[in-house]
Amino acid sequence: MSAEYTPAEDTFLLCDYIDTIYGKSALEIGSGSGFVTKLLESRFDFVVCTDIDYTTLYNQTYAAQNRICCNAADAIHHKFDVIVSNPPYLDTKTVQFLDTDGGPGGIEVPVKFLRSATPLLHRDGHIAMVMSSLSRYDLFVQEASAMGLHSEIAIKRRLFFEEIYIVKMYYL
Repeated sequence: MSAEYTPAEDTFLLCDYIDTIYGKSALEIGSGSGFVTKLLESRFDFVVCTDIDYTTLYNQTYAAQNRICCNAADAIHHKFDVIVSNPPYLDTKTVQFLDTDGGPGGIEVPVKFLRSATPLLHRDGHIAMVMSSLSRYDLFVQEASAMGLHSEIAIKRRLFFEEIYIVKMYYL
């Protein structure tokens, strides 16, 4: 079951981060409503967004210009300066709800997104992804490192029951 993810605190944190960057090309993986993609379009010359659910893309509340229906970024072959994602990161035994469930440890879907994104990253670019203190951040960073990426927390925000982060990943 899929639905358009309504912008929430994690979306707004990612937008706060995007407000600090600009460039030529950007990709958003898992665009949902298009809210983040529209902000990217104001800060980058060329922006593409993907989502696994065609209906969500077709009916985006904030309709992005370049929308591609695919799994993560598997249909993309262009390299980007910046790749962003607010992936489903809730720790769940299985992925039942595509907009929230991150799988075991809350990292199965984020790692899948990262594997899809890494080959599309310009050597001097970076990936920014939302993660939660409720997820296995340590395992996620290990996976990123195995892909040759250095990870750091760019921004974090405390909420009632968790802390959310923007994890910035790049090649050294």
